[in-house]
Amino acid sequence: MIRSRSRRTARYGTALAAALVVLTGCSSGASGPRSTSAAEASVPAPSPDPLTWSTCGKNLECATIKVPQEYTEPDGRQIPLAVMRHRATDPGRRIGSLVFNPGGPGVSATGTLRDLPRTAGTPGAFSPAVLARFDIVAMDPRGVGRSQAVRCLTDEQRAEAAGTDFDPAVPGGKPLPRLLTDAAAFTNGCVKHRSKEFLASLSTDNVARDLDQVRSALGEDTITYYGLSYGTVVGPMYATLFPDRVRQMVLDAPVDTNQWFGNPLPFQHEVAVASERTLDAWFETCRAEGTAVCPFGAGDPQGAFDTLTDTLEAKPLKVAPVKGVTPGGELDGAMALEATRALAGDQNTWPLLTSALLAAQDGNGAPLYTLWNSVTVSPFPVPTAMFETHTAVRCADWQTPAGIAAHKAAAAKAVTEAKRIGTRAAYSALNCARWPAPNKDRVTKPLTAAGSPTALVVAGRLDPVTPHHWAETMTRTLDSAVLLTREGVGHGSYGINTCVDRAVDAALIHGAHPADGTVCETDTPATTRPLVPGNR
Repeated sequence: MIRSRSRRTARYGTALAAALVVLTGCSSGASGPRSTSAAEASVPAPSPDPLTWSTCGKNLECATIKVPQEYTEPDGRQIPLAVMRHRATDPGRRIGSLVFNPGGPGVSATGTLRDLPRTAGTPGAFSPAVLARFDIVAMDPRGVGRSQAVRCLTDEQRAEAAGTDFDPAVPGGKPLPRLLTDAAAFTNGCVKHRSKEFLASLSTDNVARDLDQVRSALGEDTITYYGLSYGTVVGPMYATLFPDRVRQMVLDAPVDTNQWFGNPLPFQHEVAVASERTLDAWFETCRAEGTAVCPFGAGDPQGAFDTLTDTLEAKPLKVAPVKGVTPGGELDGAMALEATRALAGDQNTWPLLTSALLAAQDGNGAPLYTLWNSVTVSPFPVPTAMFETHTAVRCADWQTPAGIAAHKAAAAKAVTEAKRIGTRAAYSALNCARWPAPNKDRVTKPLTAAGSPTALVVAGRLDPVTPHHWAETMTRTLDSAVLLTREGVGHGSYGINTCVDRAVDAALIHGAHPADGTVCETDTPATTRPLVPGNR
C-alpha cells in the first residue's frame, strides 16, 4: 500500500512534505541532449478549445485540456491534463487568473488547490486578499497527479523497499551493486507503465508550453504566477518563452535554474549540505537552550542523536499498530535519520522532533515512527508514489553523468561534507543515469525572463532544500528581479510570515515590490514550544 500523510502533519506543511520532495534532479545522460535556446524551442501550437468546466467542490471547478505530447509535432499525439480553478471570492474586483505550481516536481497542483482551506499557515497558502481578487488556477503537469501520473514500482515493490533495513552508515543506504539493480528495476517499471515518448516529453519547457495552452483556453491575455520550489523553475521558463504573457510573478524558495539544467551531482550535494545545516541549527538551538529546556542529549544533542541512530540500527524498536495512525513495524536508525531530517527543516515542527527523539531515547519509538510514516516524501530515494513522478520529471530535465565513477566521487564528497544527511543523498541520481527515455531537445539556455515584468524572489535564510545563495543567483540571472529574504529555518516563506505575506500580496495584486535586499524577521526558533505562524 502507498503511504499517506496524516492531516496533523500536513498542517505543519503541505509544503514541508511537498517541498522536501523537491530537488534532487537528474536526466538522461547517454545521448547528450541538444542545447536548445528559448527562441528555438518556442514552437507554435494550435489554439486550444475553451475549457468546459464542471463543479468539483466548494467554489471549485474542474476541466481537462488536451495538449500536444510534443510541441515539435503540434498536430501529433495529444495528451490530457487536469485543470482546476478556485473562483475569485470577490468577482466584482477580480483581476484575472493566478496560476501556481506547488513544487516537487511531482506535487499535484489540483490536489493542493483542493486542500487549500485546510492548509492556512503553511508555505504557499494564499491570503484571503489574493483569493478575493484572482481565480486560482491549478494544472497538474504532465506525468503528475491526474495528468497521467508516472508509475514505476508495484505496490509489492514499494512495500519491499519500505521494509528494507537501510544502514545510514552506507552511502545511499545499500551497497552499490544493489543500488544499480534497484535502478534498473525502477527504470524498467517506468517504461512498462508509460511509453518512452511520453516520459521524454515531461520536461519543464513542455510544462511551460502547457501552461500557455491553459492561459489561451481561459481566454486570458496574461497570467499572474506564483511558484514554490520546483515551481520556480516552471515560472522563469514560462516567462522566458512567453514574456509578454506574464502580468506578475512571485518565486518562493527558488531553485538555481542554471544548475537545474546542468550536472545534478553538485546540485544534489548542495541540497544535502543545506539540509545538514538546518539539522545543525536544531542541535545548536537545543544546546543553547540548556538541559532545563531541551533535555535531549544532556547538553550534547549531536552526540546523543548519533548514539540513538546507531543504537536503533543495531536494535530497532518495535512499534505496535494504531488504527488510523500507523501500521506499526520497526523504527531503525535510518528511519530516525529520515524523520529528523524532514522535521528539522521546518522550525515550526521542532517541538514535535524534540518530543519524538526523547521518546525514542526512552524506548518508545511510536512518535518518531509515526512521523517517519508522515514525512517520508524526500529529496532522496524513498518508496513513495510521488518519488516516481518526481524522478521522471527531473530525468527529462537533467543531464546526468552515465559513468559510475562520477557518482562514487559525489557520494564520497556528500558523506564528508554532510556527515549525517550525505548518506541519504549519495547515489540518488542513479535512476536518471540509467533513464531509458532521453530528452534530446530540452531548453538549457539561461532563463532570464527578459521582457517580462520584474519578479519578486523570496528566500529563507536557512532553507533545507533550496539554499539561500540559489535565490541570489536567480535574482542575478533574471533580467529584472528583486530579492526578499526571510530569516529562520524552513522551505517556503509565503503563508507563514506576516512581513513576507504583505510583500507577496502587494506584488501579486498591485505589482508593487519591496526594495531589493529587504529582510523579514521571524520568530526565534525553539525546540520545545510550538510556534504560531504569523497571522495576516
